[in-house]
Amino acid sequence: MGKGNATLPGTDHLASRAVILAVLLFAYSGARSEAIKPDQPNQAPPRIGSITINNGSIFDLEDPAENKLLYRLANKVHLTTRPHVIEQQLLFETGEDFSAQSLHESERILRDNRYIQEAQIEPIRRGNGVVDINVNTTDTWTLVPKLSFSHSGGESSAGLGLKESNLFGSGVGIEFMYKSDVDRDSRMLKVVDKQLGDSWYGIRAIAEDNSDGHLHSLEFGQPFYSLDTKSSRGFSYLDADQTDSLYDRGEIAAQYRHEIQGYDLQVGWSQGLRNGWARRYVAGLGYDEHRFAEALDPIGSTSLMPTNRKFVYPYVGIEFVQDKFEEAVNLDQIARTEDRFVGSAFTARIGAAQSAFGSSTDAWILRGSARTSISKSQSSSLVFASDFGTRIETGGVANLLLNMDAKYYKRLSDKRLFFVRLNGSYGQNLDLDQHMYLGGDNGLRGYPLRYQSGDKRALLTLEQRFYTDWYPFRLFRVGAAVFFDMGRTWGEGPFGTGNDGLLRDVGAGLRLGNARSSLGQVVHIDVAYPLDGNNDISNVQFIVEIKKSF
Repeated sequence: MGKGNATLPGTDHLASRAVILAVLLFAYSGARSEAIKPDQPNQAPPRIGSITINNGSIFDLEDPAENKLLYRLANKVHLTTRPHVIEQQLLFETGEDFSAQSLHESERILRDNRYIQEAQIEPIRRGNGVVDINVNTTDTWTLVPKLSFSHSGGESSAGLGLKESNLFGSGVGIEFMYKSDVDRDSRMLKVVDKQLGDSWYGIRAIAEDNSDGHLHSLEFGQPFYSLDTKSSRGFSYLDADQTDSLYDRGEIAAQYRHEIQGYDLQVGWSQGLRNGWARRYVAGLGYDEHRFAEALDPIGSTSLMPTNRKFVYPYVGIEFVQDKFEEAVNLDQIARTEDRFVGSAFTARIGAAQSAFGSSTDAWILRGSARTSISKSQSSSLVFASDFGTRIETGGVANLLLNMDAKYYKRLSDKRLFFVRLNGSYGQNLDLDQHMYLGGDNGLRGYPLRYQSGDKRALLTLEQRFYTDWYPFRLFRVGAAVFFDMGRTWGEGPFGTGNDGLLRDVGAGLRLGNARSSLGQVVHIDVAYPLDGNNDISNVQFIVEIKKSF
């Protein structure tokens, strides 16, 4: 095929592939009912009157347990979030029609900020068709040293830094961090501002100076910040240079240099929230280039190296999101309000890359995702999620990766919950740098990191969770878990050594929920025992990790 007359492969299969994507969109369920409605069916909706911002500090000094010297001092030196920072994130204004949906979504937006511990928005009917609004928030402590340590899969990582999530109460976050892990040593600076000025435009910039290279990334734009947002626009850029490794049974078997350059320019539009759903359209231009070379002083083989690739492509996409959320406590966090998406969502995107415009080959580039939930009044819930990505090139399907994930929560009491997770991945003709691993660093807690490799993977986790009222120093929430993991990979790894079949482990551990700081994370302290594998595996794995959830 000549470059001057390039055509895209697989056109006759697009219809069937679109049907497959559409099947992933699950059933529609109705829109949220509103808390305050007109007194009469034909009466105009209430209007919003005054909006009062009640921004509390970290500790509640009206609570005798927290009215102590240390807590009073913390409140005194803490700079609370400025009222206008909270107000500009609200989806309603004085004089507008009252909408319970906009109140609920504003609560979720506020709680999504690391510097907000809790947010409750209270409507108060005043009469004469007017509703006043009280916005009540509680801050977290935002200037925190970042001391991180993780030991999993027989390897350790550590970090030391300083993070301010709410600089002078402005909502701006800045972070300095040094970390060392199995892959590299890094010095990092990150700046985040979700709302520049009084706008919904945001910026996120990261610069890393690493022992094996660098990473620079920038994101700027206005997202679909609410379900009723009518437009979005954004730009992202990535420039990275690093040494990557291929693993065989937990040991480095090959290394290579990896240079990445990419950008994405996107615009989106929507009619907003209609009948409980938001339907969005996007269009953009993507650039994705990966270059590979022999590493300096490589460990292991130098014969395995991914193939260079570059794709320049315009794309279009569609997204459906259902307005269906619920609040919960003691699921993935400890004694904190969790905003759970219990509806359905679907995204699909298709791009066209041609060698005539600089791509390494002609290709259709497809991506998609789907999610749905089944919930029974918080007594139990089942969450399904999937995502996929692939390229359809002249020679067929390349780098096809399909991930499926199912989570089941069964509440046994206010303090006990049974959790099951089944995760599976299917790959076909994967790029060498996209190879799958399974081990102590991604769910199989009793084994070394990146222990098994292949192009297919499955992992089952059973976990009995315990939540307590223990609240040491009014700073940490304490929980515990007993767990069982079982998984394996299929298909030959890059070295053709196969794997050890099904692997299982059992274990138990503590969970420490960070209740007062903006880190908002959960410390995991686990002991895991492998039940299978080779004799060279340690009989016990001690795991200390900091994660975002239980």
